[in-house]
Amino acid sequence: MAFDYSLDFKNINFRQHPELYRIGKGEQGVLLVEPYKSEILPYWRFKTPEIARESSEKIYGIFLDYLEKDDFVGADMARKFIQMGYTRSRRYANHKSGRKYQQNSEASGSKKEILPYEVDSVKAESAAIFKAKWVQAKTNDKYQELLAKHKQMYELD
Repeated sequence: MAFDYSLDFKNINFRQHPELYRIGKGEQGVLLVEPYKSEILPYWRFKTPEIARESSEKIYGIFLDYLEKDDFVGADMARKFIQMGYTRSRRYANHKSGRKYQQNSEASGSKKEILPYEVDSVKAESAAIFKAKWVQAKTNDKYQELLAKHKQMYELD
């Protein structure tokens, strides 16, 4: 089921209302779902491999804590932050500015053009660190069990 962006995210506590949470695709909702965003975001960093390692390990620890409490929404949000650590550091590894596209104006409208790659090996290492933790999280047996339960209970559509 698609992530529901129509919800009143400012006023919903998803720990109290896990039935409202939809997994969506990839990192959808990672910066919206509270109280998890506020609990995880302060630890999300990827500037250097050392910072990425510390960040990914801290967030993975939070992920495991949520699993221990059978808190699927929290675990899924931690997984999304780890995934976002990978995707964002990978983007900066490929594009120094962090921007993938350059907007070009043409007479017939506007067209996005992919900027040339400028490989940054430091950011690529940060991405690899997050990717390893992301794979570890998404293949975790307890996570898979809670994921199946959540889908069965709340995402029947």
